[in-house]
Amino acid sequence: MFKGLFDLQSRLQKIDANGDPLVVLNQVVNWELFRPDLEPVRDRERKSPAGRKPYDPVLMFKILVLQSLYNLSDDRVEQQILDRLSFHRFLGLTFGDSVPDAKTIWSFRESMNADDRARILFDKFDAFLRDNGFQARKGQIVDAAIVEVPKQRNTREENDRIKNGEAEKVRVEWTPAKAAQKDTDARWTKKSGKTFFGYKHHNDVDVKHKIVRNYSVTPANVHDSNEFAKLLTDNTSADVYADSAYRSTWHEALLGVLGWRPHLQRKGTRGRELDEREKQGNRTRAKVRARVEHVFGAMRQRMGDTVIRTIGIVRARTKVGLRHLAYNLSRYALLAGGGV
Repeated sequence: MFKGLFDLQSRLQKIDANGDPLVVLNQVVNWELFRPDLEPVRDRERKSPAGRKPYDPVLMFKILVLQSLYNLSDDRVEQQILDRLSFHRFLGLTFGDSVPDAKTIWSFRESMNADDRARILFDKFDAFLRDNGFQARKGQIVDAAIVEVPKQRNTREENDRIKNGEAEKVRVEWTPAKAAQKDTDARWTKKSGKTFFGYKHHNDVDVKHKIVRNYSVTPANVHDSNEFAKLLTDNTSADVYADSAYRSTWHEALLGVLGWRPHLQRKGTRGRELDEREKQGNRTRAKVRARVEHVFGAMRQRMGDTVIRTIGIVRARTKVGLRHLAYNLSRYALLAGGGV
C-alpha cells in the first residue's frame, strides 16, 4: 500500500522511465472522437433505467482496447485493471473508482455485435487518420491470415449437414446448452499441410504507414481471392501488391479496368518453372510485401492474433475488428510519437 501521493507518483515515474506505451497512446488519441458512436452501445446495453448507473462508454471502449492490445480475457482484464498502475492511469481511474467486472465487459462487447459497431469505430478512426496527415500512400498490400477458434467435436453427419447449409436445423436438434457452445459458422481449412478450424481475416495495408485500411472476416475455408477486390481502398499510388493466391488473368484484368497497377506474385507449376526474370520480379515485389508481414507479426506477438475464444462469426467480427482498431491506434501512437 502506498503511504502517500508522492509514493504513487514515484512509482508511476519509474514506470514511465521504463517506457509506457499507454501514456503515448493517451497523449495522441482524442478518445472523445469515438463517443458519438459508443453512446448507442451503452443505450443497448442498459435494458432498464433501474439499477446501477452504466459505466462511461469511452471508459468501456478503452478497456476493450486494452483487452485487444494485450490479448486478455474478460476475467483477466478485470484483474489487470485492479492490479496494474499503468492500466489504472490509462483508464483515468482513481483508487476510489469502481472497476467494471468481467460480466460487464462481456455485456458491453456483446452490445457491439448488433450492427458491427467495431467496424463503425474502425472506419471512424481511419477517416481521422486520413484527415490528419496519414493518408494511405505508396500503394496497398492485400493478404489474409487464419484465426483459430476452439475446435468442435461434432459427429460426421452433423458436420456434413452444417457444410450443406443446414446449420440452423442442426442447432434446433441440440439442447440449448449444447447449441450455445457450438460454432456452426467456423470452417475447417488446410494451409501448408496443417489443418485449422476457425475464420480468416483479410486485410488491406498501406505501404507507407503499415496501417490497416480495410478488412473483412470470413469462415476459414473462403479463398483469399474471393475478398480481393472488396478490400481495395483509396491510395495515393495505384500499386497493388499481393501473393500468388490472388494472381489470375481475371484479377489482373479487373485491376487494370479499375485503374490499379497489379504487382502479384507468380508461382511455378508442374512442368513450368519460373524463369530468372520472373523470379527476380517476385523478389522485388516481396521486399514491399514484407511490410504486411510486419503487421501480422505485431498482431501475433502482442495480441495473440492466431486464436480467438468466441462463438459465431458475428462475435468473431467484433473481436477481429477491435484487434485491427487497437493495432491502428498503437501504430498511430508510434508514428505520431516520432516512430517508424
